[in-house]
Amino acid sequence: MAGEKNLTNSQAAQGNAPEPTRDEEQELEVPRDAFAVVRRLWKTSRREHWRFAVVLVCVLCYTVAQIAAPAYSAHVIDLLWTEIQASFAEGRGFTIGWDTGGREILVYLGIWTAAWGFYTIQSFTMASFAERLNLTLRQELAQKLNVLPLKFYDANKPGDIMSRATNDLDKVSEVMQRGLLSMMVSVGSVIGAIIMMLRYNWVLTAIFAAFAAASILMTRAISKRTLVLASEQQRAVGLLTGHVEEAYSGRIVIKAFNREQASSARIHEAAQELANAMRKTDFMTNVVAPMVRFLVRLSQVILALVGCGFLMRGQLTIGRLQAFFQYVNTAAEPLTQFSLTMNQLQSALAAVERVYDILDEEEIEPDPKVPAAVPQPVRGRIAFEHVRFGYNPEQPLMHDVSFVAEPGQKVAIVGATGAGKTTLINLLMRFYEIDGGRITLDGVDTHAMTRADLRRNFGMVLQDAWLREGTIAENIAYGCPGASREEIIQAAKTAQVDFFVRTMPHGYDTRLANDAESISQGQRQLLTIARVLLANPAILILDEATSSVDTRTEKAIVQAMEALTQGRTSFVIAHRLSTIVDSDLILVMDHGTIIEQGTHEELLAAGGAYAELYNAQFA
Repeated sequence: MAGEKNLTNSQAAQGNAPEPTRDEEQELEVPRDAFAVVRRLWKTSRREHWRFAVVLVCVLCYTVAQIAAPAYSAHVIDLLWTEIQASFAEGRGFTIGWDTGGREILVYLGIWTAAWGFYTIQSFTMASFAERLNLTLRQELAQKLNVLPLKFYDANKPGDIMSRATNDLDKVSEVMQRGLLSMMVSVGSVIGAIIMMLRYNWVLTAIFAAFAAASILMTRAISKRTLVLASEQQRAVGLLTGHVEEAYSGRIVIKAFNREQASSARIHEAAQELANAMRKTDFMTNVVAPMVRFLVRLSQVILALVGCGFLMRGQLTIGRLQAFFQYVNTAAEPLTQFSLTMNQLQSALAAVERVYDILDEEEIEPDPKVPAAVPQPVRGRIAFEHVRFGYNPEQPLMHDVSFVAEPGQKVAIVGATGAGKTTLINLLMRFYEIDGGRITLDGVDTHAMTRADLRRNFGMVLQDAWLREGTIAENIAYGCPGASREEIIQAAKTAQVDFFVRTMPHGYDTRLANDAESISQGQRQLLTIARVLLANPAILILDEATSSVDTRTEKAIVQAMEALTQGRTSFVIAHRLSTIVDSDLILVMDHGTIIEQGTHEELLAAGGAYAELYNAQFA
């Protein structure tokens, strides 16, 4: 199709357009059904299950090595201590040899080397698993976005959709690589460490458990408060971003009304609110580690005092006492981080749940498996036959719309804002599906065609001109990529834009960026008109195509359009009735329904709604 971006339902009558589906207020990032999300995520990753199995095996082996190392170190230290005491008793010096600790030290080194190897393998494999799962979700999301109906995009903010496709999936990948792997390692390490600590001394283990429980409860309490503060911070970020974006996009109006100080005050107030929220969040986030580490150090002091008593009574060896402290360090850190890790996992599950919300959205009705052939050449006869439609099925907008546009006719659509003019075009292009009746192109039901075949015959010029990032020539040839430079220039000349283009630094090779803000709205509209002229479609749709150009340019464009529309069916949405008085058919719409139709003279003679509109403009 030689057109621009999809029409929106901004002119839908009586508020029948769909409402946003998500609450704008920030909520705590907790999934609605965590187990359902995990099951679905596991199903999504079915091609990568073997990688996860490798991770589990490596985690098990790493945990075994990590737990075995301190126990073996107890044996090594006790052996060395025995050899040292024997040497002193015999009055000889002590040296480490193969039979006096050297072999055991080498084995000890081997255990930690094996642990390092398993840790490396599990880290790389988990990263691969997470990234491939992320890629799968991105591919599914990209495919889904291509088959979602226009009403989905009308009901959701672009920033929200982009956030789900980028930030949410990035969060999932990061948390799986770090948080999930850390949790699996931590669970094994804590269980193994506590079992070994109980084997050595249950009294010392009970003392450690008391301090561990206190640190866990404190961490959970703080982390819950941190989640609330983080939510407030995100809300403050959104508020500040909205104010900044509003001030930037409306900078001309702000200056024109001398509202710079008021706008600046709003931004500063929002920035101060964000600063306060960040200060509280950062404090609560950073206060956990020092408090927990203080409890750990306090527990180690008490364990050292009590442990020395057991050592003096011969109930513990020096090797086992130092091994016990290694197990304390092994178990303490994962226990203190457990609540924070759980919060991260919950946040990741909530993020992937938002992605699945999009994947579960209702898709557009698929094209027919055996589509009807579009007659060639296309004559351009359009017929609406008793069409019914509503953005909300419970609130129908169009009840019984019927009209015929004969080949080559110029059909004007007029009416007040919100009368349903753009909705009529949405239905013609199948951006929305009708609820009843039918629309035909040259006698063929458009519902029986593929959307691509249907839209290939239309060219659109919208009131809000859209240009992509690229050269001017690429933008003009957007609907006809194979066009030659001569054809592009000829289309530009016909659209009265060639002179302007040649004043640009690089002519037709000048690059446009940031939605072409470097050129005026009128110049952007001229380029979009050239785009449609080049595509040379069978049917034209002009939505206030000359609304942003001066009167002189408008006259030149109208002449070009008259030449272009000669022999082609065209639909013109217009507010300035002077541009459509020569139309073959004028449709007057009100509340989604055609209340009058006929030529300019016929409608004036009828003295109805059209005559009232016309006389109001030219009184």
